[in-house]
Amino acid sequence: MKRICLFPGTFDPLTLGHTDIIERALPLFDKLVIGIGRNSNKKPMFSEKQRLKWIKEIYKGNPKVDAIAYDGLTVDCCRQVGARFILRGIRYVNDFEYEKAIADMNRSIEAEIETIFLTCLPQYTSVASTLVRDVLRNGGDVSQFLPEVVKRSIKTRK
Repeated sequence: MKRICLFPGTFDPLTLGHTDIIERALPLFDKLVIGIGRNSNKKPMFSEKQRLKWIKEIYKGNPKVDAIAYDGLTVDCCRQVGARFILRGIRYVNDFEYEKAIADMNRSIEAEIETIFLTCLPQYTSVASTLVRDVLRNGGDVSQFLPEVVKRSIKTRK
């Protein structure tokens, strides 16, 4: 049985923190599906199409990586893509408490799906999409937090 994992998030924008987690998770799974969750409570800065494009461009040479957008429950998306694992990145202890509550809920809904937590490397601990968006909105330079593909498209957007 293939080890398929879903890495859900908004990826608005995709940061080096995200790519760090993705790169370190790849050896653990046969396939990694990056799932852009549609959240009606959030108004993204970057379009879904743009976020999917970044992911597909960064991982175009890697057949183990796919990217999709989904509505609804993450466990339902797991069922759709055949994933038995959910990947989550952890930066701080409070991330773990929040993510564990979600993992427990997911396990209650679907006992066959396991959540895997990876801690980010120390240099990415402060890299959060929310903070990156705040700096961007205020005209600051976020290039040190972004993959080259994302950096280029944000520069051409200005």
